[in-house]
Amino acid sequence: MDDMGIRAMVRRRWGRDTLPTAIRGHDGQFSGAPRRRPPHVAIIVENLPLRLDRRVRHECQALIRAGYAVSVICPKEEPGEVDEHVLDGVHVYSYRAFESTGGVLSYFWEFATCFAHTSLLTLRIHRTRPFDVLQACNPPDTYWLLGAFWRLMGRPFVFDQHDLCPEVYQARFRQDGLVYSALLWNERQTYRTADRVISPNPGYREVALDRGRIPPHLATVVMSTPDPKLMKRGGQHPTLRRSRKHLICYVGIMGPQDGVDNLLVAIDCFVHHLGRRDTHFALLGFGDSAAALRDDCTSRGLDPWVTFTGRVDHEEISRWLSTADIGVTPDPPNEFNHRSTMNKTLEYMAHEVPVVAVDLRETRRCADDAAVYVSGTDRLEAAQAMSDLLDDPVRREHMGRRGRARIEGELAWRTQAREYVQVFDALTTTGRQPSR
Repeated sequence: MDDMGIRAMVRRRWGRDTLPTAIRGHDGQFSGAPRRRPPHVAIIVENLPLRLDRRVRHECQALIRAGYAVSVICPKEEPGEVDEHVLDGVHVYSYRAFESTGGVLSYFWEFATCFAHTSLLTLRIHRTRPFDVLQACNPPDTYWLLGAFWRLMGRPFVFDQHDLCPEVYQARFRQDGLVYSALLWNERQTYRTADRVISPNPGYREVALDRGRIPPHLATVVMSTPDPKLMKRGGQHPTLRRSRKHLICYVGIMGPQDGVDNLLVAIDCFVHHLGRRDTHFALLGFGDSAAALRDDCTSRGLDPWVTFTGRVDHEEISRWLSTADIGVTPDPPNEFNHRSTMNKTLEYMAHEVPVVAVDLRETRRCADDAAVYVSGTDRLEAAQAMSDLLDDPVRREHMGRRGRARIEGELAWRTQAREYVQVFDALTTTGRQPSR
């Protein structure tokens, strides 16, 4: 069907006042007449509620400041949450998500139910507040079907890639097979459907260019760096140290691929082999492995030195990191982790917390000399690195300042936000009035 046919079909289906802002031309570009209302972006997030997804919240605010209207579809944070509410100027449409029990069939049912909820909500949003661009954030890589439908309706589809799902599967289950092949297939379809791809770092962009065959000018790097104005070190909360001299924090997901099991081994070495009783460890986050990790902690006799907080919001994370002496990034070395930028590392840096991290390519590129690097295979090495850094407050202070300087400078969110908004400016008719 040519462009005129698509336009005619859209007029019949949606009405003249909801004509898309942009229609794909034969050259792959989008054009359209200016409209009076601000362009509207609908964003799909499946794995986190909006309030807990720092990257997406920052993206939403960047769009709003640039004059866009934004709606987000995501799972509910709490069972009693209302279906529709406004958060910081963003219209949030939430649904009760099925919680996977960890098996393949359970994951399939989770994705299927979330897809159904999301599909219906895109229709609901469009009928009440027509959107001009659809953005989908993975995981999973299944929203290309929805993207293809809305492209037929003249709405460009933006793929905001948060994870490399095939590599996550390999890291998590250490196998290939049918599921891995299916993940690769879904990833290919997502790349093929997307009008623009947003990658969180150069390593992910390389995958988009190579495996996804995305033309370089259609793939943009937007790093998930904290906004230094919003995320910074505050007042300390000594009670979080549990009457001990030092506090070391881990912030993040607790799955089989995240290395928290290795961190517990390192803590065991720190307490029982090095004999240090002066440090409390706080493990902030949730995930499939959380219950097993708690049991492992107890079996090692580490409960007096370790606190599992469960899921925490950004305000609570700030309290812990404003008090912490060290942040740890224990993700083990594998292809997925080498290509990934760890949000926790950037959050440590924003709070002026020195980092002890497994030596990964992207971690070293981002943190540079704000981190001490360990191999990830010698757990006593990690324990010794933490111990040595605790005994050197001058070095800790210097590393903390260097990390903060990188967040304020070359990794600054204002640069990432500009790149992000330009993606949507290229897909929509401008003529917006940026908010002040």
